[in-house]
Amino acid sequence: MRIVVDLNRCQGYAQCCFLAPEAFKLIGEEALMYDANPDEALREKILLAAAACPVQAILIERVERSKGHHEDKQKEQALVREGA
Repeated sequence: MRIVVDLNRCQGYAQCCFLAPEAFKLIGEEALMYDANPDEALREKILLAAAACPVQAILIERVERSKGHHEDKQKEQALVREGA
């Protein structure tokens, strides 16, 4: 799984930080830091966090890996507003 946050769209509401603090952290009042390649075990929390974003700034990409390589075979891009 890969996370991409549109930092131009993000308004710092920090809903993602409350729902998935392992992946999202607010530094100061507005600077969002996030783990672009979080552990797959956090998938459910991250999807909930993305869905809670009021400005739909979080994009989740699903990356399938084969034979230990980081090869992108298929990407399912789901914008939060589509109910990933």
